[in-house]
Amino acid sequence: MIEDARFEALEAANADEAFLVQENRGDVRIIFTDVHMPGSMDGLRLAYVVRNRWPSIKIIVTSGQIIVPEMELPTGGRFFSKPYQESDLARVLNELAA
Repeated sequence: MIEDARFEALEAANADEAFLVQENRGDVRIIFTDVHMPGSMDGLRLAYVVRNRWPSIKIIVTSGQIIVPEMELPTGGRFFSKPYQESDLARVLNELAA
């Protein structure tokens, strides 16, 4: 879906790897993470770590198991409950990238 929306998708097996991708690349503009990820931190914790370390990175959090209220997301973070529409994700990606 992300590539169909004309964005480059970088995959990470867990939150720790996602953090290292950003550390090594430095060009990531949006992080899209599931709340339930393996590793030393879940996706919501990853979102907060990213917000604190790289405040300009936009954050999208998703889950098919829980709903994360806006007040529990990092500032400016967006939440998508699974399943979500590809068109909705593409719209938000484009909004955040603008």
